[in-house]
Amino acid sequence: MKLPVRIATTAAAIVTALLPACDVVNLREIKPGLTTAAEVRTRMGEPGFQHWNDDGTATWEYSRQPSGVHCYMISFDRQQVVSKVEQVLNAANFARVRDGMAKDDVRRLLGAPGSKVVFDNLQEEIWEWRVEGVPPIEETYFMVHFDTTHGGVKKTSQRVATKG
Repeated sequence: MKLPVRIATTAAAIVTALLPACDVVNLREIKPGLTTAAEVRTRMGEPGFQHWNDDGTATWEYSRQPSGVHCYMISFDRQQVVSKVEQVLNAANFARVRDGMAKDDVRRLLGAPGSKVVFDNLQEEIWEWRVEGVPPIEETYFMVHFDTTHGGVKKTSQRVATKG
């Protein structure tokens, strides 16, 4: 049976609104040194991306972009037990983005961006993440500008969306 478009749209909006609430409940139950990868997958679902670390361990990415303001990186040890859980969209990580940094390194640091736009006239590709504003009610974005001629970071910037 097919749901009417209005009901399906409403249901999708409710699910999207509740995802952050689910994260609050689920993340509280993920304990470094105790929780296994299988338990994380049961609680959080499939990761949006799996990063391989230099030591052969994995870090799973759970980005809440483009509507949310968080990206969780959950790292595992060699026994597939959680070693670290972190929300990576924060000022400390924004400050770690350096001129010349490769796209893969930025993705590993901040997770998938909410949007990517290329400006050929500026020779720039801009990746944008919606982030927590100060105050939290402000719709704030962090951006990384890549030089399209060599692919490395050119600069970073931030903007606050204006209402109206």
